[in-house]
Amino acid sequence: MADGGADESSSRTESLDGEVRVSKDKLLLRQRLAVRELVDTEVSYLQMLQLCTCDIRSRLQQLPQGDLDVLFSNIDDIIQVNSRFLHGLQETASTEEEQVHLIGNLFLEFQEELERVYKVYCTSYDQALQLVETYRKEPELQREIQGIIEAVVPQAGSSGLDFILVTPLQRITKYPLLLQKILENTPLEANAYPLLQRATSALQDVNANINEYKMRKEVASKYTRVEQRTLRERLACINTHTLSKKTTRLSQLLKQEAGLVPRTEDKEFDDLEERFHWVSLCVTELKNNVAAYLGNLETFLRFRPHEYNLDIPDGPVAQYCHLERELQFVAFLEFKQRLEGLVWRPLCSLARVLAGPQNLIKKRLDKLLDFERVEEKLLEVGSVSYEEEAARHTYQALNSLLVAELPQFNQLTLRWLGQILRTFVALQQDFAKQALQRAECSLAQLPHRHVSEPDFRKLVEDVLNQTGNQLHSFRENFQKVLPPPTIQPLLPGAEHQVQALLSKYGPRRLFQVTSSISGAGTLDLTLPRGQIVALLQNKDTKGNSCRWLVDTGGHRGYVPAGKLELYHVAPSGEELRRQAGPRKDSRHLTPEPTLTPVASVPNMTQVVAVYPFVARSSHEVSLQAGQPVTVLEAQDKKGNPEWSLVDVNGQRGYVPSSFLARAPSPAPWGWRLPS
Repeated sequence: MADGGADESSSRTESLDGEVRVSKDKLLLRQRLAVRELVDTEVSYLQMLQLCTCDIRSRLQQLPQGDLDVLFSNIDDIIQVNSRFLHGLQETASTEEEQVHLIGNLFLEFQEELERVYKVYCTSYDQALQLVETYRKEPELQREIQGIIEAVVPQAGSSGLDFILVTPLQRITKYPLLLQKILENTPLEANAYPLLQRATSALQDVNANINEYKMRKEVASKYTRVEQRTLRERLACINTHTLSKKTTRLSQLLKQEAGLVPRTEDKEFDDLEERFHWVSLCVTELKNNVAAYLGNLETFLRFRPHEYNLDIPDGPVAQYCHLERELQFVAFLEFKQRLEGLVWRPLCSLARVLAGPQNLIKKRLDKLLDFERVEEKLLEVGSVSYEEEAARHTYQALNSLLVAELPQFNQLTLRWLGQILRTFVALQQDFAKQALQRAECSLAQLPHRHVSEPDFRKLVEDVLNQTGNQLHSFRENFQKVLPPPTIQPLLPGAEHQVQALLSKYGPRRLFQVTSSISGAGTLDLTLPRGQIVALLQNKDTKGNSCRWLVDTGGHRGYVPAGKLELYHVAPSGEELRRQAGPRKDSRHLTPEPTLTPVASVPNMTQVVAVYPFVARSSHEVSLQAGQPVTVLEAQDKKGNPEWSLVDVNGQRGYVPSSFLARAPSPAPWGWRLPS
């Protein structure tokens, strides 16, 4: 009896052990099948991706390159990462005992790379779908695309491009499921179990991070758009909802400024924002400087000295003109084109890129005010509405995106800016080298080509100083020979009127009309140019100093002050001759004609006009102060030396002799480099 019971217990134990062994075998079998599914589906997936790049993308050449870039995004990067991942999976098959353990390690090793490449693809997926929708609106184009897809991937069916584009999204979301299936068929006591748990959790985090990143990008794309709207369009967007939001934000901001509620401090973001504004300022300043540089270059190119007649014999001048033409029409134009293409346009593109982050930072401030208000309500009430919760998430998404990407953006912008500056310097050096090469032949013929640069600088400075001293001496000599101030001679008949005004008001109150005056009011005078008047009051009855009250000797009235100049009484030639002897009290306003010629200026002499003179008839000629004049006759036809017949730039006529003076004749001057 005892032996029979022992046999029965032993058989039962063996039966249980057999069942456990069978259960483990089934578990391991299902585990191997799950691993096989992972490897086989990875092979099929990679083949599908390679079909997309090699066959489908190459056959869709009727689409613009920009569309192809959006449709297939970074699929080449995905192929590269998944090819290495598949190679690692296939290598795990050589060690069947540790295969599951190696698979767990492989997923952990590729976690960051998978997240990086699939994050970019998933973000551009919605934009790709929008393109597909536009293709459906063009039946002929849609038929061509569908024919290509069905020829390469028959299993795509009527889905067409949708079937191809969604494949990477399906694959990245399937990795956690495949790992979970392997984990469920792995014994709890197995060494690989905790590792598979970590790998499954890691791939779930990858998908969560991709979704979070996609949501941030959607928020960013919404707020980074730079919309050019008119004032009417902006006003049309205003409604009670927007007014309520803006009022609430303003109230929150005022409470923070008053210290009623605390302000949210974010040192990390504040530092990033400050650096971004500094980078933006650098870009703006450089853009303004390059714009000014291009403007100055444009002005410089408009100046063409080689086209002027320099009135210098040929020789070095001809070589200079030839060199200047080459620089003007070849070297400078090429430099300007390269500068615009390699510096200005990239700089403008960089400035436009900054607009998106700037809008995003401004929008973050608005969303921060919403977030702070919702947080206050959450502390007070304990719950918030769906819209308030959405505003809360929007701020968190914006803030996380800026904190994550502003450092990279700042770094890339600085790198871009540095490259532009290096290009600018290289263009300058290249242009200088070209200019020197073109000028090499001309430089070889200069008389001072063997002089060192410091000695040449000293030589030029000495010559310029010498020339400056000569100019200063000429100016002093010229001022010494200037005749005393005088006036334009009066027409016959005006002497008596001037004499009457002079005796009544004195010389300091006499003024001459510089241009004709047409009176507009009842008290305004109408006077011809050259009329002599006496000043009564230097303002009108309202205190306006621009209207003066004057006396013409017969009428009184107002004239514009800007059309009057002080009249200088001119002594006669006889009085000038008597200045050396006893002085007389008699005063001569205008020179009296005399038959005895006074040769103050010899005939055919080069003189200089001391004062401007305005011709009043066809027998006279106008002068500008400092203008060179050739004296043809030192008197008029009646022998009056007060008037001289002159030639001014080919025009002949009479001018007052007292307006002319001989140019001083110092030692020969001018500047030239000594040979």
